[in-house]
Order: sequence, then C-alpha cells, then structure tokens
Amino acid sequence: MKPTLLKQPVWRIIDHTNRGPGFDALESFAVDDTLCTSVGKGGSPAVARAWVHHRTVVLGIQDTKLPHLEDGIEWLKQNNYHYLVRTSGGLAVLLDEGVLNLSLILPEAEHRIDINLGYETMVHLIKEMYPENSDLIDVKEIGDSYCPGSYDLSISGKKFAGISQRRIRNGVAVQIYLCVTGSGAERAAIIREFYKISKKEKETRYTYPSVNPEVMGSLAELLNQPLTMENAYLRFLQAIKNNGERIFTEPLTAEEWPSYEANLKRLQERNEKLLNSKID
Repeated sequence: MKPTLLKQPVWRIIDHTNRGPGFDALESFAVDDTLCTSVGKGGSPAVARAWVHHRTVVLGIQDTKLPHLEDGIEWLKQNNYHYLVRTSGGLAVLLDEGVLNLSLILPEAEHRIDINLGYETMVHLIKEMYPENSDLIDVKEIGDSYCPGSYDLSISGKKFAGISQRRIRNGVAVQIYLCVTGSGAERAAIIREFYKISKKEKETRYTYPSVNPEVMGSLAELLNQPLTMENAYLRFLQAIKNNGERIFTEPLTAEEWPSYEANLKRLQERNEKLLNSKID
C-alpha cells in the first residue's frame, strides 16, 4: 500500500454540509486558505472539512481565457447557476446538493509534502470511506470528463470524483469533489454547454475538454445503490476517526476569523477582476 498522510495525531473536523443554498462557494475557498495558514504555522492541527454548495459552477483560472466567456456566464446566470473562479488548479466543475466536497488540510512545516503524496492521501481516504467497493475504483485520467486529471476517480470508465491542491505558507489543502447522488451525465451536460457557448468554434491557446456526459456518473449510479449524502458524510467521519489518535470538532476560531474575512475579501476582489471585465 502506498504511504499516505491520513494517520495524524490529531484531526480537527469542520462540517459545512448543511449551510443551505445561501452558502457561497467563495466562502469555502476562503475558509480553506485560512486553515492552510493556521495549520502551516502550527495554530491548528490537521483539518478534515466537508462542504456542500448548491447550483454552482466553479471555474479554473484557465477558463477565464475562454474567448466568449461572457456568453457562457450569461447562460449560467439564465439557468440560475452561481459561478466563481477558484484558487486551486483545474478547470470547470459543477457543485450541487448531491456533490460532497472534502478538504484535507495538512502541515508541511517540517517536511515538504510531495504533490503526488497529497493526491494519494485523498484517494486512500475515499477508498477507506467505501471499503466494500474500493477494488472497483480506478485512478486514472478520464479525458472526456470535465476537469480531467491524472487522479480522476472512476468506476468502469465513468468518473465520479476529481482532486485538486492548494498550498499556502506551509499548509496544503487537498480538495475533492465527490459526486455521491444525482446524475453525472446531467452535470456533465451543463459543463459541456458552458464550454460550447464560451468557446464556440474559435481556436484557443489552451485545450478545453470536449465533455462527454457518457463518461461521468455519481457513486449512486455506478454502484446501483440508494446512497445518501448523510451516509457519505458519516463514512467520511468514520474514516477520519479510524486514522486519528484524537479528533475534535471546532469551527473557525476567534484568532482565525480576521484572516478568513481578509481572504474572502481578497477572493471577491480577485473574482471581480477576472470576471467582471469579461462580462461588462
């Protein structure tokens, strides 16, 4: 078995799965940036955080270079999707109430965490969450999926999860979107249409995926089981408990809150700069 960083003396748990439709995804990225700094300087132990957002398309920085981005954004708005540009790597993904996002925020003050080790740690977590199906899970790029990457998680060639990383000041956030319930093909169709409208037939410097809805699914679809988000969160919690000598639950502290507010303001300003100039 490959080494991972799941074994920690202490895990701090943060649950942001039930904050409802008003919970803006920019807040989640501001939280993770804040926790990266806190963990990196020793102000917090390793953090395992779960989060859910409704009807949100999260763009990568490369997506802001689409030649007709303003048309794609307008289409998202007309279809009642929120949108933002994230800080971690990758391309566009879709989040909704059937997608469980997980963050593992780890310190690298003493030893640098190899990027592949970060990915392997998240893969190991998902396989521990679903031990009865772990042998079915493949780790390889699904090229026609949205946001394809070498650590895509799939079953029978259909992707259900993708991983990214963010590094700040001796802290590493490994993030995954895990499609638990709902239709993977319907989510993929939304992203495919966004790219079709935003790119049209124009040649681009960057390569964007020709999203094929047939290569994406949710775990409930791929396992043909009536899964729930509540059960997925409990599996996540149990997997963390199995790997920590001690775990505790604690939201952002009074010491972390000013950093969070500053990070959120910075991300809001960054998004306005990246997107508003395209839309106005």
